[in-house]
Amino acid sequence: MNFLEINKVLSNKVRIDILHWLKKPEKNFPPQVNVPDFNDGVCVCHIQDKTGLSQSTISHYLTMMHKVNLLIATRHGKWTYYKRNENEILNYIDSLKNEL
Repeated sequence: MNFLEINKVLSNKVRIDILHWLKKPEKNFPPQVNVPDFNDGVCVCHIQDKTGLSQSTISHYLTMMHKVNLLIATRHGKWTYYKRNENEILNYIDSLKNEL
């Protein structure tokens, strides 16, 4: 785990908001059309709508979060869905507790 890279990702309020919203997707996003539930995460289009930012900015943010394993990406056809990687988030928190 690279603390510096994860900390860089977490240094942006919108990326923190995304992690917060994905913690309870059913409360923060509308029902999804192409999948029956949130088991594979939330469609990028819904995350973009909630942030109000451009598609390219949100894609960049989600890619950054995925590269440091904070998010898990799943493809359904042409759509990508993201959910929190709870194990990695807990590992990061535990490592912070132990190291600092």
